[in-house]
Formats: sequence, structure tokens, C-alpha cells
Amino acid sequence: MTTHLPTCACCGDALADENRIDFGFNLPDAALGLPEERVHRLGVRALLRVDGVGCFIRCLLAVRLTHGTELVLGAWVQVDEDTLRRAHELWERPGYAELSVRGTFANRIQPWGDDLLGAEVTAKVADPEELPCVVDIHRPAATRVLTRTWDRDHVLSRFPFPLPVDVRTDLGDHWSVLRTSGLTASFADGTDHFTAPDRSAAVDLLTDDVTGRAPADFLTALMSGAPDTRPAQRVREPLGEGVRYAFWLTPQDHGRPRHEFYGMAVTDGTAAGIFCTYEDAADLEWAQRIWRSLDRAVDTP
Repeated sequence: MTTHLPTCACCGDALADENRIDFGFNLPDAALGLPEERVHRLGVRALLRVDGVGCFIRCLLAVRLTHGTELVLGAWVQVDEDTLRRAHELWERPGYAELSVRGTFANRIQPWGDDLLGAEVTAKVADPEELPCVVDIHRPAATRVLTRTWDRDHVLSRFPFPLPVDVRTDLGDHWSVLRTSGLTASFADGTDHFTAPDRSAAVDLLTDDVTGRAPADFLTALMSGAPDTRPAQRVREPLGEGVRYAFWLTPQDHGRPRHEFYGMAVTDGTAAGIFCTYEDAADLEWAQRIWRSLDRAVDTP
């Protein structure tokens, strides 16, 4: 699993730079779930020996993303005993700048999956203040990780931990939504959840069981029984050939104000519903922004 980020893959300090996003992997995949007594760190966080598994050095894998963003992955490379010993001798010493590491990539990372896991790589020190950086991947199917510029939303939506940038996230059935910065992401019981300590959003997809019903009529059915809020607390907008509708209120049944936002985006035969909660009334703007980001791509011939 990854650490709760955004933080630096080297030192763990929090990062706010939207142009460089760091993710650090705590352990190689082969060591996950093993008893702690089998995992030995050699004085620094980046050098590891795992009984019965092997030796590992934490290295950086830099991936170019669109929007001028760089994703820097602090992941593990499995090496032989001699390489680990040499790295330990040189670490934080003048000779560290000349360190070169050859081994196999030891973390499965989506969207590259098995193409990257187990691939032979070469890593070298580019900056004496940072971990060795992967400079070559010796597997044709995986070299594209270094050579291509990847769609930022496609890649970052695979990382469930808080990000310093907004990420458009696929919901299925051609629907997508904006996961705003600072939110974790999870999926359970058919619902996408996006959460932070002071706010949350849950998104569900719905299918109209009445064939050929107009989106406006489907919305009417969906809103049956909804609270009749004041005009200032509801809004209706067009969505292509469909419709958006939302309302918000502030129940007082939890000992303190808790703001709630309910929104629908309805197109022909399908809809996306969103439920947001937030502590600060000013975050109504945030909830409306996520609601308005709900969109369904139209298939083109």
C-alpha cells in the first residue's frame, strides 16, 4: 500500500507542488503482510532486507503526465546482496553520487500492472539529495512508462490517496466526475466515495427502467419525495439534451449544523446522483462544482 500523500518520496515531507506529485511505497509487494521481524531496514528507509524474499533499494521512477505534471514514484527495486551492501557503504557519503543500481522492479503499479512488475531496470543517482532514479527499463512492454507522456486523469485516478490536483474520475457507463484535490477515493457497494475530514461526496449511477422516458420525466420520478426547499436552495440547469437538478439544506439533528447537498445529472435513460456533506457553509460552492462536473460522454460513430 502507499503512504498517505502528497508527500516527498524521499523524505516524507508534505508537498504542495502541482507540477510534481510524489507517491511512496512502504514495502515491495513481496513483503506485504509478512511479520515485522522478517523485515530489516539497514539504517535508512531506502535499504531493505527481507528474510526469505531478498534485498531491495528504494528508487524513484519519474513519469511524465499531461498538464506539465511529473509523477515521481518512490518504489522498490530488488537487487542482489552485493549491490545492497555496496549501497549501504556509500549511502550519505561522497561516493553515493556514483551509485548505479541494476535489479528488478518490485511494485505493481496501475495502470502499468504486470508490464512493470519484475521488469529489469537501471537506476542512477541524479541528485545526491534524492534516491537513485530509474533511467532505463529493460523490458520492451514497460519502456513506454519512461518514454511516453501519460494522460494525467487516466493515471492519477488509479491512486486513491489525496492529491494536490483535481482528477477527473471514470464512474462507468461513460459517466465521470471531478475528484477535487485533497480527497481520498474508494468504491463500495456500487457507490464511489470521495472523502476528506471536513467534507465528503458519494456518487451513484442509476438506470431508467421506463424505456424511452424523457430525462425531465426521469428526474421527476427520481425526485419524488424529496424535501421542498426554498427557491434559493435549489437549482435546475440544462445538461446537453438532459437536465441537472440540485437542492441543499442544513439539518440540525446532530448537535451542530451539518450541510447537505443532493444533486442529479440526467440524460437519456441514465442518471448520476451525488450526495455531499460539508461542515463549512462556504463549501456549498465546492459541492456545486462537483455536481456540475458530472458528465456523460457521448459515443461518436
